[in-house]
Amino acid sequence: MQRPVATTLAPLALLLAAALPIDADEPKQPPAPLRETKIDVHAFRVVESYSGGISYYSIIEDPEHPFIRAVYRPPLETVTLGAEVPEGLRQGVKKVRWKWRAQVLPKNGDECKGGEFSDSAAVVYISWKRGLKWYSIKYVWSSVGKKGQICDRRRNLFVVQDTVILESGGPLGIWKEEEIDPAAEFRAHFEGGDPNADVPDFVGIGLMSDGDATHSISAADYADFVLVH
Repeated sequence: MQRPVATTLAPLALLLAAALPIDADEPKQPPAPLRETKIDVHAFRVVESYSGGISYYSIIEDPEHPFIRAVYRPPLETVTLGAEVPEGLRQGVKKVRWKWRAQVLPKNGDECKGGEFSDSAAVVYISWKRGLKWYSIKYVWSSVGKKGQICDRRRNLFVVQDTVILESGGPLGIWKEEEIDPAAEFRAHFEGGDPNADVPDFVGIGLMSDGDATHSISAADYADFVLVH
């Protein structure tokens, strides 16, 4: 005697229903919102191993936001400032933002020409460390260099660095905001673009304005350093 099809399929339907996850119809939880941690401009200190004896930086307590002002005058030696990334964020930063504005461009400064032209109105360093090895990307505001150019690639046992011309020329005296993805930048510059490459600890941010090679005045302002995580 032939059984009705509906009766035959009923157990199969029950089995399929049991195989479904119990939360199949529940909405997925949205990802946790990103947070922001500011790096206070007062936290920047002279990096003595890379600096001359006289600092030409000052903090301007502007009502809108305090900022660092750099005014290099020859024949001073170059001075670099640095701030540490909080230890708990060294593997979790998604974006780095900052504002800067060039005030005086060093005469014919072009970091990619190097030598007597290797001065910048403004520089921001993003730095990582793995063991004894330091990795840095030097983002510069150039006088006349080609925007977007990558140059001065340094590779040795202890230091790996690329220079990137992020801005060039004017307008002067106008704040510009920059944003980079530090992990993506590290992989692009130092791991051949491998999206799965390990990224070492993001340990610090540096800044510098100089005019010692061109023997000219160089000046810029820096503000609003933010880590998005």
